[in-house]
Amino acid sequence: MDAARAQQIIESDQVIEVLHEGSPVWIEKVMDNNMAHVSYIHTKEEKDVPLYMLVEKELPKNFH
Repeated sequence: MDAARAQQIIESDQVIEVLHEGSPVWIEKVMDNNMAHVSYIHTKEEKDVPLYMLVEKELPKNFH
């Protein structure tokens, strides 16, 4: 994921599912060094991770 998309997700009114190594995370902040501060949805653990390791989960094609 790039920094611009991560920032769009933070600012979005919608809930957009983002995964880090298969675990759902909430992007808290995008940092200048191509890192993001995230919190893991299920554990509440917080961590700084490289943006390239974040994956936006796509909705099913028949989702409305």
